[in-house]
Amino acid sequence: MPKIGVLALQGDVREHVHMLEEAGAQAIAVRRPAELDAVEGLVIPGGESTTIWKLAEIFDLLEPLRMRIKDGMPAYGSCAGMIMLADRIQDGIEGQQTIGGIDMVVRRNAFGRQVDSFESDLSFAGADVHAVFIRAPWVESVGSEVEVLATAPPGDRIVAVRQGPLLATSFHPELTGDTRVHEYFVNMVREL
Repeated sequence: MPKIGVLALQGDVREHVHMLEEAGAQAIAVRRPAELDAVEGLVIPGGESTTIWKLAEIFDLLEPLRMRIKDGMPAYGSCAGMIMLADRIQDGIEGQQTIGGIDMVVRRNAFGRQVDSFESDLSFAGADVHAVFIRAPWVESVGSEVEVLATAPPGDRIVAVRQGPLLATSFHPELTGDTRVHEYFVNMVREL
């Protein structure tokens, strides 16, 4: 049973812990560098990307997160977590930083404001899933090493990607009760 952390600074922490456990992992909350060192993989939850970035700096986690990602630790980011795993962002606040790791440009709040949130069925890595989009980003562009796993309307916007041990979705599978996205990530951790 892989030990997978959920970055517990802000966002859908409890929901991701539950889904990881349902998907066959031991899930723990990560708030400190020592807790980060104890996990085989990490989920960066949805929430607010600027808040996650600022809290990661306050808790002295930003550089340890970058180092673990650079060293090959599997990570999965949903919504704000997708933004945090992007190498580049559009529409960020001045000076906003990410953890990085995925060669992509992500546009913050691309689908619109809170009132523009929506749900949609889409194909994720060959499986039909129900996706919940809340003030969601989308991927503007990807590098040659990035695999596109899902797109959504309008215009087939990129909403799920994988690059090596890193996975990101602009939607919130932790809110649906469907564990397939989390199972996909748990299997990624098991494979490494």
